[in-house]
Amino acid sequence: MAELIPVTMTVNGRRVEARCEPRKLLVDFLRDDLGLTGTHVGCEHGVCGVCTITYDGEAARSCTLFAVQAEGAEIETIEGLAVGRRLTPLQQAFHENHGLQCGFCTPGMIMSAHQMLQRNPRPTEAQIRHDLEGNLCRCTGYHNIVKAIQYAAEKMAGK
Repeated sequence: MAELIPVTMTVNGRRVEARCEPRKLLVDFLRDDLGLTGTHVGCEHGVCGVCTITYDGEAARSCTLFAVQAEGAEIETIEGLAVGRRLTPLQQAFHENHGLQCGFCTPGMIMSAHQMLQRNPRPTEAQIRHDLEGNLCRCTGYHNIVKAIQYAAEKMAGK
């Protein structure tokens, strides 16, 4: 067994201190050590986007980072978006506009869209499709995902 390395980070607004193997992926740390199973494991190569989180405010693939690389970082997962049991406008938009089917890609899609809307609160359809190019969905064809993000942007803008 490898030597355990101390790691401290903020996850969903809560300071976390733990020890883990240097080779442990951040996605595995989030899921196995912290019990945050909303971050899914897909391709394990950073291609599919199901493990998307925000890392210091930027969308990132947690399967391409080691947990020890997140030392001092601010991490937000899908569990950190909702306030209690109340969904965010973005999460509600996915629900109301059928932006999910099997749901496997949904947390990564929402985290990517969340970060996108923080950068650009009024994206065009083309901008949404461009920003989602790194997130794969095998069920929906993306139409309702794009529609959900557009709907959320309108709601968040006060329409």
